[in-house]
Amino acid sequence: MLDSRTIEIVKSTVPLLESANTALTEHFYQRMFRHNPELKDVFNLSHQASGRQPAALFSAVLAYAKNIDNPAVLSAAIERIAHKHTGFAIQPEQYDIVGHHLLETIRELAPDAATPEVIDAWAQAYGALAGIFIGREEQLYQQSEQKDGGWRGHRTFVVKEKRIESEQITSFLLVPEDGGAVADYLPGQYLNLHLSSPELEHKEYRQYSLCQAANGREYRIAVKREPGGVASSFLHDLVQVGDRLQALPPAGDFFMDVSPETPVVLLSGGVGLTPMRAMLDQLLKQEHQAAIHWLHACDNGAQHAFKDDIRQRRQAHANLNTHVWYRTPTAGDRPAEDYHAEGLMDLNQVKDAIALNGAHYYFCGPLPFMAMVKNTLSGWGIAEAQLHYEVFGPHQNL
Repeated sequence: MLDSRTIEIVKSTVPLLESANTALTEHFYQRMFRHNPELKDVFNLSHQASGRQPAALFSAVLAYAKNIDNPAVLSAAIERIAHKHTGFAIQPEQYDIVGHHLLETIRELAPDAATPEVIDAWAQAYGALAGIFIGREEQLYQQSEQKDGGWRGHRTFVVKEKRIESEQITSFLLVPEDGGAVADYLPGQYLNLHLSSPELEHKEYRQYSLCQAANGREYRIAVKREPGGVASSFLHDLVQVGDRLQALPPAGDFFMDVSPETPVVLLSGGVGLTPMRAMLDQLLKQEHQAAIHWLHACDNGAQHAFKDDIRQRRQAHANLNTHVWYRTPTAGDRPAEDYHAEGLMDLNQVKDAIALNGAHYYFCGPLPFMAMVKNTLSGWGIAEAQLHYEVFGPHQNL
């Protein structure tokens, strides 16, 4: 428990943090990778280059400083980050490394303000936060290990099937090399892959949404080829049926858990449809009683993954309704069959169908898409508790 003086000192540094902005976390990562280059095998370096990871860390540090006297405000963020950390197999001793470089960064960027009292306060504050993460992550590790078919750490899987789902998205069906069962997961969660190969400069950890309901036997993930993406290019171009991949247990704080009487609306843009497919699979598997709506937007039919599969499910289930927007349909795309509207998704076109009492809304896709969805639904008066979304990569608030 932090004392009042420590809390006061940390909160007094908020203006300093705000002034430094992401220069603080950019310096931190540069420093840490220089002194501990082995951590390049843990962090996604493309997110470093894009600035998304330094921005996400800065937001987290600033939020902690502002709310250090009311940590309950941060509980959702802590849960999300803890799940991500288990996907990187983060260990307690690594928190000591991060803490050291954070304090040294403060000293180096603000030598006048970084008095011994300030550094000591931040050391105590960081230690308290690290303790929370270490405790929660150990709980998650144990939960994964104790499940039927569960495990801790790395486990070898074999690629049983590699299937092209669209021009950009390929799915991989993975079965455990040991022939055992695999742990169940909640629809919306992701599988953690640890990629290591002579073709890769660094080891790469990645999280990919599981795109079918849990069955205890296998995992299916779907991967979008990202322009210049190290891991996605490796999986698309080099990984073949029969190859072995290392995986850590499924995780993630974005998942669907609703009663059979609850209307469900799934909204996706581009590759954001991958967790939605697992949700739909689960709903139909459980013979969901209430209405199910899936709204999807993408460029055209060539970019529309799982198109035929979803059409077949819609035809077989009377309570499933779909609505698709193609931004730039091609001559081969069939109106009313492949898609229903041209252009970007416009929820006002379907408001009467999806503004349902008590419905829960799950959405995933590019950030502008998700911001549009959240703002529109909130504008309709949909309660925050009924809105659920996932950001691929470092989290950003909408």
